[in-house]
Amino acid sequence: MNDAALKPATQEIVVDEILPHAPDVIWKTLVTPELMGRWLMVPTGFEPVEGCRFTYQTTPAGPWDGVIHCQVLEVWPNERLVYSWRGGDDANAGYGSRLDTVVTWTLARVEGGVRVRLVHAGFKPSNETAFKRMSDGWPKVVQKVGALAGGQD
Repeated sequence: MNDAALKPATQEIVVDEILPHAPDVIWKTLVTPELMGRWLMVPTGFEPVEGCRFTYQTTPAGPWDGVIHCQVLEVWPNERLVYSWRGGDDANAGYGSRLDTVVTWTLARVEGGVRVRLVHAGFKPSNETAFKRMSDGWPKVVQKVGALAGGQD
């Protein structure tokens, strides 16, 4: 069996941190558009309501306009937020290639705070550039969420 046969069809990024805050404080940081803009990007049209479609704007690349199209898939206040994350263009290789993934935030009360688990799933082999960049970026984002929540306690 070769290495390609052993590699999964998709990859995921997982960040699992315990932050010294109550789940409702982290939740507010995750679902308040003004705060979202401080830990990631300012969303356009976001509401923590299942079915809500919203966008983020990032740096364009080739035929891709830089818009990330999202849709809220699940909302369990203070526990779980799931949304699709789609963007890119089939004509791009590397940065800006077609991306069709899902971001899941899960919060669980633990001694001393809340366990924050972020899973960004669905990266295909053609998404290797995005996977590498986001693998470096998401841990920093979770730390920013914790720092912003500290100002809310």
